[in-house]
Amino acid sequence: MRKKIVAGNWKMNENLQEGIILAKEINTVLEADKPNCGVVICTPFIHLASVAQVLNKSLVSLGAENCADKEKGAYTGEISAAMVKSTGAEYVILGHSERRQYYNETPEILKEKVRLALDNGLKVIFCCGETLEEREAEKQNAIVKAELENSVFNLSSTDWENIILAYEPIWAIGTGKTATSDQAEEMLAYIRSIVAEKYGREAADDTTILYGGSCNPGNAAELFSKPDIDGGLIGGASLKTSDFKAIIDAWKK
Repeated sequence: MRKKIVAGNWKMNENLQEGIILAKEINTVLEADKPNCGVVICTPFIHLASVAQVLNKSLVSLGAENCADKEKGAYTGEISAAMVKSTGAEYVILGHSERRQYYNETPEILKEKVRLALDNGLKVIFCCGETLEEREAEKQNAIVKAELENSVFNLSSTDWENIILAYEPIWAIGTGKTATSDQAEEMLAYIRSIVAEKYGREAADDTTILYGGSCNPGNAAELFSKPDIDGGLIGGASLKTSDFKAIIDAWKK
């Protein structure tokens, strides 16, 4: 049975003190009412070590939002996968459209980041998704397939077991627009089919695939009811404990 996961992506929000308070709040509400799925919070780098100290690891896992494509060395300002792992983090988000768009992360750079993350014992939440123009041109399948082929389909079957996929239509990230549950299911089913082509049906059935893109308390239950949607990668709604908890609770409906 593949794992159901709700992962929060804090992005560049919350200072250190605010982040610790938010992490404690999430921890407290989940201790009071146990989740029916895996929960991950992915925080800015500077939060990781401090947040790791306050989480109940049996209920909430910790992740980073990125890591470097170099192992170590004279790369001022970069954070290596080994550094991320040393904080107590278990996950790292790679391939997010904001990193591709604003920081020019190419498929080759992402391939190297994925390799280093896996070599250092991190699980990778790998993002893929199309722009509005690509969706309107009906190129979404080709775009998503290329993103996977160029950065993660080189992995061995063993390494693949530590990959979680997140489909995030770029036109629905932070815009308030959400893919309909049918659109999301159609894309996730397609992604699962190309994973099956590469790694076999059993591996595809075991691969956790998340939907991201304005997933909120109002639409989470409908999205999560679809057979190929295994949870969500949550942006803005993960910064408010009540909203994040409501999305997690969608797995109880």
